[in-house]
Amino acid sequence: MSKDNHFTRLENMYLAAPVNQIYQPKIIVSDSKAEIEIALSEKYFHAAGAVHGSVYFKLLDDAAFFAANSLERDVFVLTTSFTLYITRPVSTGIMKAIGKVVNRNKSQFIAEAIVSNNEGQEIARGNGVFMRSKIPLSGIESYHL
Repeated sequence: MSKDNHFTRLENMYLAAPVNQIYQPKIIVSDSKAEIEIALSEKYFHAAGAVHGSVYFKLLDDAAFFAANSLERDVFVLTTSFTLYITRPVSTGIMKAIGKVVNRNKSQFIAEAIVSNNEGQEIARGNGVFMRSKIPLSGIESYHL
């Protein structure tokens, strides 16, 4: 069975975002789920030599966001709130986030995400609320790559 074109377009849109030139992530989008992975580098560190919390947030938010947008085929979704918990520091290897939609209604999605290190240990988790915007996916150039 071939992959849904909407999922491929979301992946292309994500990879084309200018901010991702910094992180060089890998992404897989499927029905109500997204997986994102980055290889760690010192450029992501805070002064004490471990990954800065902003990197944890980015992976958690992105994975949850794309899980939500996998279910929305017409418009771009927006993060309206996000709570995260960093449970373990990391400085080497990879970080892998898996996001899943846990609830949805006519106007919003609730999604959760977990980030693991390359040993499969959970290092952070979070959840967010995402709402449909008025920005059509059809108007986003990178959605059509």
